[in-house]
Amino acid sequence: MRLWYAAYGSNLYRERFACYLAGGRPSGAAVHYTGCRDPRPAAADRAVTLPGGIYFGATSATWGGGVAFYDPALPGRAAARAYLLTLGQFSDVIAQEMHRPVSDDVDLTEVFATGRQRVGPGRYETILRVGEHEGHPVLTFTAPHGIDGAALNAPAPAYLRMLGNGLREAHGWSPVRAASYLRGRPGASGTWTVSAVRALLAGRPQPA
Repeated sequence: MRLWYAAYGSNLYRERFACYLAGGRPSGAAVHYTGCRDPRPAAADRAVTLPGGIYFGATSATWGGGVAFYDPALPGRAAARAYLLTLGQFSDVIAQEMHRPVSDDVDLTEVFATGRQRVGPGRYETILRVGEHEGHPVLTFTAPHGIDGAALNAPAPAYLRMLGNGLREAHGWSPVRAASYLRGRPGASGTWTVSAVRALLAGRPQPA
């Protein structure tokens, strides 16, 4: 089966997400990813928005600062990028997010029936069904709790740059719009300014 994986964090940036599929170490990251059992590129990708919002929390061993989490109960819309994957690729992406070896496919019966499924204790092991697009389900994963149970933490520059370039690449946003969006998310607001985030995005991202 095929499904859309909706990325709202650093996987917004296609070059970074390619490391999950084919293996490699993203620029600015401390972790080398093994890649999926099926290393082929996503069959397609689309710019999408999800009901709710993102916040930055916890501490990443990969980036050294807070990372993005999705909370469907937050007001507004979260900018995302949907990648059309096989079930095996989606399963392997989740495994790599939790620094586990890739192995078996995840049984998604529960999330298709209820819209929510927890597949492990990790902070990116709660799968949500957030819609349908072009005949395929749209899934994402996040923490088991919303923002009310989170320890907010500002993101590191390399991570924020990856998100900003992903927003520009996927949605065609200007550096100012991307910087305003990111700076306004809980965990980043109060630490990052629009001008500081914009300075991170001074280069031109790869075309979509």
